[in-house]
Amino acid sequence: MPFLSDPQPRIIIAGAGIGGLSTALALHAAGFSDIHVFEASGTLTTLGVGINIQPSAGLILRNLGLLPALRDVAVETRELNFYSRHGHAILSEPRGASAGYAVPQFSIHRGEFQMLLLDAVRARIGADRVHLDHAFVGYEQDATSITARFARRGAGPGELPEIPAMTGAMLVAADGINSTARRLLYPDEGPPRFSGRMLWRGCVERPPYLTGASMVWAGHANQKFIAYPISGRAARRGTSLVNWIAELRVRDERDPDLTPPPTDWTKHVPKDRFAGPFADWSCGGLRMAELIDSTENVFEFPMCDRDPVERWSFGRLTLLGDAAHAMYPIGSNGATQAIIDAETLAALLAEKASTWQQPGVVEDALTAYQDIRLPAAAKIVMANRANGPDHVLELAHQRAPDGFANVYDVIPKDELESIGAAYKAVAGFEKDAVNKKAAETEHLAARFEAFEAR
Repeated sequence: MPFLSDPQPRIIIAGAGIGGLSTALALHAAGFSDIHVFEASGTLTTLGVGINIQPSAGLILRNLGLLPALRDVAVETRELNFYSRHGHAILSEPRGASAGYAVPQFSIHRGEFQMLLLDAVRARIGADRVHLDHAFVGYEQDATSITARFARRGAGPGELPEIPAMTGAMLVAADGINSTARRLLYPDEGPPRFSGRMLWRGCVERPPYLTGASMVWAGHANQKFIAYPISGRAARRGTSLVNWIAELRVRDERDPDLTPPPTDWTKHVPKDRFAGPFADWSCGGLRMAELIDSTENVFEFPMCDRDPVERWSFGRLTLLGDAAHAMYPIGSNGATQAIIDAETLAALLAEKASTWQQPGVVEDALTAYQDIRLPAAAKIVMANRANGPDHVLELAHQRAPDGFANVYDVIPKDELESIGAAYKAVAGFEKDAVNKKAAETEHLAARFEAFEAR
């Protein structure tokens, strides 16, 4: 790892989700060691459902020496298949290594991915640097430092909720879509912006379908079903742990109320809330009713995002991940963009490592990070509101609501393929760009593995 001058800058990270933990690992790989991660939850377990890691982020994780662990836990996605609500094929495209990328696309259980990152943080930075049951509640800063304040969740009346603060050189707020830091910076923003669509999600182990590593997208903007396998361990047993998402519009598109309905994504919900409209759906070797019926626990999520803001960085504080750019889960990009944030921030801070104590250096680095990442992320937020690559589903539905025999009679081939290509350019995972960077940084993973062996 690069040698940094002593004393090291103390870096405080609020949030031990994918963004916060990836940031800790990227900073460590860049040579920083005085890193502290604070998490509001008292325990971290394998909660959540499936997510995807695009090759652009998989490359970053490769360079952090995490590719072997990912290959053990996740599925290397081979293809993405789009279908109409009638089960008619719209588009099939290879993904990840099957599409010629130097690094795979991974489908993985979010909780298992978080644990993979957490184990790496504890091993490399120190278990004592991860502070659980520390909810970020506020900060103060001056020209030389920033102090983050924390509280324990659930402190009752008469109890002293605050716990010892920490002072450092900078604070990275990776505290999610309901970020406290963002609320302090933008007190008039209010809650996340509800799309009017609800997601119901579950996982079930079953026999493999299609390639055994295939993603299925079916329906249209207001009624959609998604399924893909997420477990490398299940694959080695000869089965598929299938993550599925049922999506329905529950609020009229013309309703001006964008406030999300009250939900608790940790509680199981009854299937009769949503299953009926999918009773007769089937495609890609899957029957949607069968997936729903065979799943024990189903969770409910309102599909929300936030409007892009003008700034993420305020002095020695910056936002990262969902705190900075919460987006609809369209295009499989949320986790990927947080990992790209982490790499970008670490690289810019490393450039200033020898001069970090000079006035304005930390602030300038955080502003540079913002200036690179904010415009790119804002474009993805808006592209996802316009359905991103899923627009092929909506086009087929609008032009042939009763189905079709050949999709090219409905959507010309060039138009169909241009939608995915345009989104890859916006989201930053065009194959040539990823592969070029993969070749240029191939030494980094080996260097990190050698460091780990010492």
